[in-house]
Amino acid sequence: MSASDELTAPVAVVVPVVPAARGSALRARAYELARFLSVGGVAFVVDLGLFNLLRFGPGQLLEDKPLTAKVISVVAATLVSWLGNRHWTFSQQRTSRPTRELVVFAAINLVCAAVPVLTLAFSHYALGQTTPWADNVATVTGIAIGTALRYVSYKRWVFTGTQLPVGS
Repeated sequence: MSASDELTAPVAVVVPVVPAARGSALRARAYELARFLSVGGVAFVVDLGLFNLLRFGPGQLLEDKPLTAKVISVVAATLVSWLGNRHWTFSQQRTSRPTRELVVFAAINLVCAAVPVLTLAFSHYALGQTTPWADNVATVTGIAIGTALRYVSYKRWVFTGTQLPVGS
């Protein structure tokens, strides 16, 4: 084979084939994750907004009580999250035991809510970072860690019903 033959010889291209079911499952997971993050985004705005309103807003109701403000904002955000995840994100995976779902959801959120409270407490009291910026960075860091823990926990322990077919 000459050099010119090598340039004109057909080239085999290997294209990986993804089975339709696998591609469909990945797409469904991506949509679910997008819905989860959307609900989380709304809950994040409620959490951070209420926290800042209580600490630094008009009247500075809880200016000297950052942990109290954080607990109140987390409770409000958890209620928003429950409604969004129950009725939108994981609506196709509800079990026939909603009371159990709510109890486990609340328990997971109680544990995960401790994460941003602990990151704020560590930053504020152990590191002496008491500015609004430092409080918000600590809060956002804790929320990010808590969000990852929540998604895994919801899938594993809360919304464990069988996936219903699309359109049901």
